[in-house]
Amino acid sequence: MGGFSIWHILIVVFVVVILFGGGGRISNSLGELGKGIRNFRKGLSNEDAKGDAADEPQKAIEKPKDQ
Repeated sequence: MGGFSIWHILIVVFVVVILFGGGGRISNSLGELGKGIRNFRKGLSNEDAKGDAADEPQKAIEKPKDQ
């Protein structure tokens, strides 16, 4: 008791192959999930960069005086 038998190891290997096996639906879904998270983080960092520029004071445009 308390140790891993060959059956435990085989079940774990089977689950890993199912989840991360080549060309499976689940592995493609996990890959798409990773791409979505990466794009989400990239979008947040782009908003931060735009937000920093918006925090700067804007210069007033002076109208030329008529002569």
